[in-house]
Amino acid sequence: MTLHHQTKTFLELLASRGEPPLEQMTPTEAREMSRKYYVASEYPIFASRDVDAGGVPARLYSPSSEKNLGLCVFIHGGGWVFHNLDDYDDICRRLAMQSGHAVLSIDYRLAPEFPFPTPLEDCLTATRWAHENAESLGCDANRMVVCGDSAGGNLSTLVAQHSGVEFKMQLLIYPATDARCISESYRKNALGYLLTAPAMTWFYGHYLSSAGSSRGSVDDPMVSPLLASDAVLAKMPPTFIITAEYDPLCDEGEQYAKRLSDLGVPTTCVRYFGQIHAFVTRSAFLDDGYLAIAQLADAIRRVCAN
Repeated sequence: MTLHHQTKTFLELLASRGEPPLEQMTPTEAREMSRKYYVASEYPIFASRDVDAGGVPARLYSPSSEKNLGLCVFIHGGGWVFHNLDDYDDICRRLAMQSGHAVLSIDYRLAPEFPFPTPLEDCLTATRWAHENAESLGCDANRMVVCGDSAGGNLSTLVAQHSGVEFKMQLLIYPATDARCISESYRKNALGYLLTAPAMTWFYGHYLSSAGSSRGSVDDPMVSPLLASDAVLAKMPPTFIITAEYDPLCDEGEQYAKRLSDLGVPTTCVRYFGQIHAFVTRSAFLDDGYLAIAQLADAIRRVCAN
């Protein structure tokens, strides 16, 4: 399929602004660039409040005053280098209100100041805290899901693998699952579609800047969850994965879905044809983003109803 007409217009708009490629920026410059595109959400939410999740900053979104809600642990993307709670405020509001269940968004520390494994450790800490304190959050510890996009999808599935929490589902939005960056979609979608192959090299360079010879290498399953053992992956919860056709990460997301499915994990993988990486966070420009959020919210509602 050709590039979606809204996406083509969006990419032309970005190109007209003359921003330098991400890989030519410092992390500080990249964060400043990202903040320029922040727009405060006006989507109604019953309540939201910042919480201390075991020493990790987080934000709780409640869709109603009801107790014993399901809880979605949300882990944002940004290549482990940028983005924060505010950048994902609109998505989390929509997920909470449309699913009817609570969302806890985690503000993990970022590379390169805090490289691997700190972002993952923060997410594990916050998730375990949420499980242990679910009742105080108005939630049911037995009805938890984990969701994240891009680098957050990477961290989300690693949380599902290693937190010890029995999730009802993991929801992964164009997840980074293979740091080797060797799939065919890396070649086909290397340049011109927002996220580029050189940008992914830049992200991994900052995230893995303190890695040793094996721990934290691109071949480490704690970095590349696609490379986890069958024994680990066979224990994964039911999985919902979204990929985008014009995304360097498209193939590895679908390869991860196939590995899980082959191991007997109930898995749904939806490719958004004509779309690019990060289309969900560009919903104000791209209608498919809102459609994907609605799909995710519907999955959360259904799985947390039981």
